[in-house]
Amino acid sequence: MNVLIVFAHPDSKSLNGALKDVTVESLEQNGHKVRVSDLYEKKFKAIADKDDFLVLKNPDRFNYISEQYHALKSNTFTADIVEEQELVTWADLIIFQYPMWWTDAPAIMKGWFDRVFSYSFAYGPGRYDEGNLKGKMAIVSVTHGAEDLSEYGETGIKGKVEERLFNIQHEKLYYCGMTVLKPFLFPAGADEETRLQQIEGWKERLAGLKSETPVYG
Repeated sequence: MNVLIVFAHPDSKSLNGALKDVTVESLEQNGHKVRVSDLYEKKFKAIADKDDFLVLKNPDRFNYISEQYHALKSNTFTADIVEEQELVTWADLIIFQYPMWWTDAPAIMKGWFDRVFSYSFAYGPGRYDEGNLKGKMAIVSVTHGAEDLSEYGETGIKGKVEERLFNIQHEKLYYCGMTVLKPFLFPAGADEETRLQQIEGWKERLAGLKSETPVYG
């Protein structure tokens, strides 16, 4: 498979950076082709605005979705958006690697979705089962501050982890037609033994992705 890793952490030597490196190595050892889009290294612009377009269809009254549609048809997106959309088109599987900050993804990741998953490229007019990225798979790989998942769930202080990921898994990835596999949740506060067990389990998972039952799709 062609695998794209969208990486969103400001430090390549962080825990998220280490997980990204493990993922690349494991996938390549299993015969997959891997590319990484390091959003912080690229200084990817997180704000969706008029500057995303080389030419505006309607400069007098700006409508972002309308301009996205026009830009895709007229090849007038800025180069950074074109680059990311080409990577998405190339990929059979996209892994999103990021830390959970304030129960959500970093702003740069949200901006990536706003700007890259444009109307008529990722969705529209079809959505969910008819989304334009149908046939591609996705995995959300996140680190969280808890020592384990006991802080989540019905009785956990942080609530259900599924609720934290619904917006990205269901309303972004599945909305655009992607088959979403179960997330990889890494407890950043865990002891070293638990961390190593988690990493080994992740490697085993990466070796058998095609046999997984999806969460959505």
